[in-house]
Amino acid sequence: MIFLTRKETFSAAHKLYREDWTQSKNEEVFGKCANPNWHGHNYELYVTVKGEPDPATSFVMNLSTLSDIIKENAVNRLDHMNINIDVDFMKGKIATTENLIVAIWQQIEPPIRAKKCILHCIRIQETEKNYLEYFGP
Repeated sequence: MIFLTRKETFSAAHKLYREDWTQSKNEEVFGKCANPNWHGHNYELYVTVKGEPDPATSFVMNLSTLSDIIKENAVNRLDHMNINIDVDFMKGKIATTENLIVAIWQQIEPPIRAKKCILHCIRIQETEKNYLEYFGP
């Protein structure tokens, strides 16, 4: 089994808040991330697929194809957007990176599977000090 990882990047704004809470409660729970004027990150997205190399190409998956899937289904829909307002697959969710990583998985897993490859994990580096990894449901 070979694991192949592609890195893509995007910049996006968000704020962490619950509409059913007061601003002071949001600030108490989410701190400066509840800033009413939003804040942003330069995200690094790592997508790892796994499989056996194709006998004809020796690829687990063509990197260009993987990049296209990630961009079309996630990055192009997130880059320079407000995650809370502009991103359809995040509607009704708190814009945490935890929710974002699961939502990205849901967007890219079907087209990766359609290419006869297995999505192994996703990693999102939100800041220099924080990253999350998700290995699927």
